[in-house]
Amino acid sequence: MTAFLIRRFVLLFFTVIAITVVSFVIITLPPGDFVDRIAQEAEQNGDPLEPAQIVDLRRFYGLDESLWVQYRKWMEGMIFRGDFGFSFGWDLPVAEVIGQRVGLTALLSILTLMVIWIIAIPLGIYSAVRQYSLGDYVFTFLGFIGLAIPNFLLALVLLYVSFKYFGQSVGGLFSPDYVNAPWSLARVGDLVSHLWIPLIVLGTAGTASVIRTIRANLLDELHKPYVLTARAKGLPERRLTLKYPVRHSLNPFVSGLNDIFVTIISGETIVAVVLGLQTVGPLLLTALKAEDMYLAATLIMFLSFLAVLGTLFSDLLLMALDPRLRRQAQNREML
Repeated sequence: MTAFLIRRFVLLFFTVIAITVVSFVIITLPPGDFVDRIAQEAEQNGDPLEPAQIVDLRRFYGLDESLWVQYRKWMEGMIFRGDFGFSFGWDLPVAEVIGQRVGLTALLSILTLMVIWIIAIPLGIYSAVRQYSLGDYVFTFLGFIGLAIPNFLLALVLLYVSFKYFGQSVGGLFSPDYVNAPWSLARVGDLVSHLWIPLIVLGTAGTASVIRTIRANLLDELHKPYVLTARAKGLPERRLTLKYPVRHSLNPFVSGLNDIFVTIISGETIVAVVLGLQTVGPLLLTALKAEDMYLAATLIMFLSFLAVLGTLFSDLLLMALDPRLRRQAQNREML
């Protein structure tokens, strides 16, 4: 098990490094850079920059160097000094710009995943055990509705309903008084009061997908010979279902857990723009539009790290669930 974890963490490290290279190169592929954007805006405002000024600005921002040199300096600063570079658009270090947005994004993603598990797994089990019952039809219908409705549309509907009928403005993760306030119990309470709409919006499609997955997997397991044998031996139905078929039916769900996590992270950007959330999604969109390369590369690296970490968590959970995988890992260590 120890050797497995070491291999996975080494693989995680090199995967993240490869992602930084690809993301950094892709960001610089479009023609022009941040200085060209400044020059274009100055020309539109009727105050064009002189060629010498453009050269000085490009030298000031370090954009006159080769792509390899820029990437090397960024990685050296990040690894040895914890410096993620300088945000051209915000005129601040990247670490100060992303600040609490990174933590809020991770918190929102993890809470959404927990909500999906808490709701979807019991409903999926119920739908399989009570196949073709009224509850099964209801949950199946709701599942199809959840998969069909785009997240951003559901966000707009909930915003309208909460403001129209309850008189509450629930956009963002904080009330205006707490956006830039220091952390306190009052600010934490305000954050909790604003979390429910993002959790509903981000968790709807994931919950619907998991219900369908659990139901299909469990239906395959319920009619296998080992279930019939356990039932013939007089094992109580609830204990039989939870101990054997449910456990086995979770394997495909756990192996595809990272897909749900990645969907939450990728879908968060559009939802965050609609709801005005203080997460990394809108910040990344702004950085890409402004060609703020160090800020955009750092945010892409962070989101990719979350996705890779989700894969590692999925593998570890699958090993804890399936003893065959643990045995394979132990055999590899012995070899």
